[in-house]
Amino acid sequence: MSLLAEGYAVYGAARRIERMADLSSAGCNVIALDVTNDASIVAAVDQIVRERGRIDVLINNAGYGQFGALEDVPMDEGRRQLETNLIGPARLIQLCLPHMRAQRYGRIFNISSIGGKLATPLGGWYHASKYALEGYSDSLRNEVARFGIDVVVIEPGGIETEWSGIAIDEAERYSGQSPYADYVAKFRQRQAQLGKNPPPKIITDLIVKALKAKRPATRYHGGRLAGPLLFLRRVLSDRMLDILILSAFR
Repeated sequence: MSLLAEGYAVYGAARRIERMADLSSAGCNVIALDVTNDASIVAAVDQIVRERGRIDVLINNAGYGQFGALEDVPMDEGRRQLETNLIGPARLIQLCLPHMRAQRYGRIFNISSIGGKLATPLGGWYHASKYALEGYSDSLRNEVARFGIDVVVIEPGGIETEWSGIAIDEAERYSGQSPYADYVAKFRQRQAQLGKNPPPKIITDLIVKALKAKRPATRYHGGRLAGPLLFLRRVLSDRMLDILILSAFR
């Protein structure tokens, strides 16, 4: 909605387009896209270029949290996590870059997480995907800067989405009856104690801020506990951070 209000021609892509009726009513172009399906990715980019003749901004926001102890989560689920959170966004970037290079302008936003800077028990595959997205973005930023293309990483903390519920359910599914069941119980308890998270508008406001900047920052963060946790990651040793994180699982 924020980008529409700023006058952008916006394409919203998702697997479940029936849940995007409000965006469609507001003027967003809604298209079907499954980031784990290459044909779907190619078709989506082709449609936008065919209808608009250009792509100025790409926001990679697809993702979910595959939780469960690393000993318990099947490898196929780990691969699906990487396909969704890393490989799919990378493929979209690969297809958009030729158009951005040709026009000597582009802004690519990769929605990472504070979980791309610090890791908790049960979230190994999720954290692996977000750590990888952070490194991918750093390399990409240096490759494409000479073509007038900016790469921006957004690192949300807690945001009011379905993420938490999915992560809890997945942790319960794979580790609720395993030797790591006590961690699952604490994870569910801690998530409930956090209460209501701030709305997604916090993140869209950061994107608008970066779009308006002549030279955007390489990273922005927002959402519950994002600032404090990223600060602790910078100042604490690995061992000290481990002690802090594990204290939440006792």
